[in-house]
Amino acid sequence: MSNEELLSQLEQHIRERYEIEEDDDDFGVDVHLFDYGFIDSIGATALIAHIEKTYGIQVTNQDLMLYSMNTVREIAEFISKKTAR
Repeated sequence: MSNEELLSQLEQHIRERYEIEEDDDDFGVDVHLFDYGFIDSIGATALIAHIEKTYGIQVTNQDLMLYSMNTVREIAEFISKKTAR
């Protein structure tokens, strides 16, 4: 899967799961999901579960410390790194 496909999949999932309107001008692949209030701590847990199930990877506590995963783009980059191993 290309990075653009992954980015698109993640963006669509986040829009649907967290009920973000298509015309929301604040939302984009580079917006800080937590600072802008799109996802809270409970939502983050659900997103991690989705990533693990969908992409067959484990997100460890160490991953959360080492990798910035605050934007859709950062999350996609993390998934690419983990699935490339």
